[in-house]
Amino acid sequence: MMEKEQIYTIPLRCARKVPRWKRSKRAMQEVRTYLTRHLKTDADNVKIDRTINEAIWSRGGEKPPRRIRVHAVRFEDGMVEAELA
Repeated sequence: MMEKEQIYTIPLRCARKVPRWKRSKRAMQEVRTYLTRHLKTDADNVKIDRTINEAIWSRGGEKPPRRIRVHAVRFEDGMVEAELA
């Protein structure tokens, strides 16, 4: 059973504060921490679909998008699944 289902627009501006070659990696970390914070679960329980990964890395490691829209579902056992909206 689903507990919570929502579409989030995740800002990735924090990825601009790290060196250029680390930006997409940092953007992926930001997606995980954002979902952890807003859906009130542990970072280990967040499953990020590869469509999000492909969207962030589509322009390479140095130029991730400024924001990304994500469809997230939190289940009753605390697991979260996220995919590109």
